[in-house]
Amino acid sequence: MPVPVTALLLGLALAACGLPLPWSALSALPLAAILAFTARAEAPRQAAGRLFWAGFGYMGLHLWWLGAFLVDLFRGFVPMGALAGLLFALEGAFLAGMALIATRLTPSPTGRVWTLAGGWVLLEWLRFLGPLAFPWPTLGYTLLPTPAIQIADLGGVLLGSVLVALTAAALAHAVLERRGRGALRPVLLAALAWGGALGYGLTRLPGEGPEQPMRVLRMAFPAFERASGTLTADAQLRVQREASLQRPPGSVVVWSEGAIELPGGPAPTPGLPVPTFPGPGISGIGGTEFVPTANGGLTARRFNQVASLDAQGRVQSANLKARPVPFGETRPFDAVLSPLYGLLERVLGLGLGDIQPAQTLEPLTLNGVQYGTYVCYDSVFPWVARTLALRGAQVLVNPSNDGWYKGWGVQQHFQMGRVRAIETRRWLVRSVNLGVAGAVNDLGQPVQTVSTGQAVQVLDVRPRLLSGTTVFMQVGDLPALGLALLMVLYGWRRRVAWL
Repeated sequence: MPVPVTALLLGLALAACGLPLPWSALSALPLAAILAFTARAEAPRQAAGRLFWAGFGYMGLHLWWLGAFLVDLFRGFVPMGALAGLLFALEGAFLAGMALIATRLTPSPTGRVWTLAGGWVLLEWLRFLGPLAFPWPTLGYTLLPTPAIQIADLGGVLLGSVLVALTAAALAHAVLERRGRGALRPVLLAALAWGGALGYGLTRLPGEGPEQPMRVLRMAFPAFERASGTLTADAQLRVQREASLQRPPGSVVVWSEGAIELPGGPAPTPGLPVPTFPGPGISGIGGTEFVPTANGGLTARRFNQVASLDAQGRVQSANLKARPVPFGETRPFDAVLSPLYGLLERVLGLGLGDIQPAQTLEPLTLNGVQYGTYVCYDSVFPWVARTLALRGAQVLVNPSNDGWYKGWGVQQHFQMGRVRAIETRRWLVRSVNLGVAGAVNDLGQPVQTVSTGQAVQVLDVRPRLLSGTTVFMQVGDLPALGLALLMVLYGWRRRVAWL
C-alpha cells in the first residue's frame, strides 16, 4: 500500500475514536500506530510527509461537518464544501512541521516516538493561541467516556492529551523495541499513569451547594436565515418570551446567543432597559452600535454580548464575547483581505463582523449570585471559564447558537463544555439555538438535557452553586506542558544511530 494511503488511513482511524463516539477512549491505539509509522521513516522529510497525510485524514474526518457548513453557507452549492480541505491541509502542515523538527532531534525510532508524542501535545497547546486559534481537535476530550477525564481539574484537557500521548508513545516504543532491553518499561509507566488517573476519577464526588432554579430553552431557528435577515429577530423573540413565562418561584431564565437584537443602539450597559425580556435572567444580546471615528464621524460596528437582567428587564451587568469567531465575527488581516471580505459579503448576503473581544471578564451578578457567563465559541477555550471561576463564578452559563454546526460538530461543542465543568468544578447550564441545552454537573455528567425537537423545548434545571478552586484554576496548563516537554527531552536523549 502506498505510504500516503497508509498514513491517511491511520489518521482516519484516530478520528474515528474522536467525539462523540463511545469507543473514543481507545484513541491511544491508532495514535501509537501513527507514531510508530512516522518514526520508522528513513529521513525527517519522509516523516513529515507521513504525519501530514495522517493529520489530513485525522482533521478531515473529525471536522467533516465543516464541509457541510460551507455548503449551507454558499446556499447549497456543493463544490464549495471542498474548501474545508484547505483547513485540513493547513492542520496537516502544522503536524508535518512538528514532525520535521521532532525527528531531526533524534535519529532513533524509539526516541522519535517520544519527541513526536510530546510535540503533538505542544502543538495542541499552540492551537489555543493567536487570532486564528482553533483548538477543536484535542486528544484529551477522548477520555470523556472514562473516569480518567476527571484529571482535567489538575491540568485541564491538555493533561488528558498527555495521558493519551504517553500511552501511545509507550505502545509504539514497545513495538519498535520488540525484545530489546526496557521494551516494556514505558508500557508499565503508562499503565501506572492510567491506574492513577482512573483511581483519581473514581474517587471524585459531586460538590454540595445551594440550588438555583433556572429555565433554559432550546430553540430551532435556522441560523443562516437569522444572519441574512430572512428571518427577523422578532419571530424568535415572541416564541422565547412565551416559553419563559410561568416559571417556578425564584427561577432565572437563560436565553441563547443573540436572542435579543438591538439594531442601531448602544451595546448593553448597566441600567439599559430591555422591556421585552421577562427577567430576571441572562441572555445573549447582539446588534449594531455607532462609534465615533477619528475624523469626527460615526461608523457602525457589530457587538456580541451576554447580560444579566433584573425582573424589570434592566441590564445589571454584561460581558463581551471573549473569543469572536475568526472570519465570521472578526476579519483577520483586514488590511490585505478587505476586498475578499467585501466580495464574500455580497455573494453570501451576510455581514462579516469586526466584533471587539472582551478586554476583561467578570462574572455577571444577578440577585446576589455570580454567574460565569460566556458566549458560544468561548466554551472551546478553557481559560475563559477558568478566569470567571477564579473571579468568583458559582455556576457556568453558556448561551450558544449551535445552528452553524452539523453532525458531530454539535455534540463536539457540547462535550467540550462538559470538560469546562470538570476543570473548574462548577455546574454548567446551556441555553442554545439548535444544539444541546440543559445542565451538566461539576463532574461533567449531563444531568438534564435536550438536543432535538421543533420550535422550542423548555427545561427547568436546578444547578448547584459551588465555590473553591481547582489545581487547574491555579496553575493552568503548566502540568501538561511540563510533562509534554519531558517526553520531548526523553526522546532527545535516546539519540542513538538507527542501524
